Amino acid sequence: MCWARILEWEQMHENKCGGPRLLRFEGKIKNVTPKARLRSFVGYQLPFDRHDWTVDRCGKPVRYVIDFYQGKTDPKNPNAPSFFLDVRPALTVEGAWDRTRRFFGF
Repeated sequence: MCWARILEWEQMHENKCGGPRLLRFEGKIKNVTPKARLRSFVGYQLPFDRHDWTVDRCGKPVRYVIDFYQGKTDPKNPNAPSFFLDVRPALTVEGAWDRTRRFFGF
């Protein structure tokens, strides 16, 4: 699920080396992202987990931030896990540009 979301972001970049590859990931449960902190100030819950994934984009390491949020329980299957992901490039110059491009659809 996380990898599929990262691949959606990676589609914005031309890739001539066989696609991105996962280099590493780190769990950072105690480090709340600025976006998650802002959301909490206006009443949203904090994520229950956070990961930073670094992918290799043709020799260039690119970091993604993933916040995991508790989802709503499915009344038909209350024991099934329920969560949603907020996957986005880390807030670097290039990451900010990717976020802007995606927001405005170009």
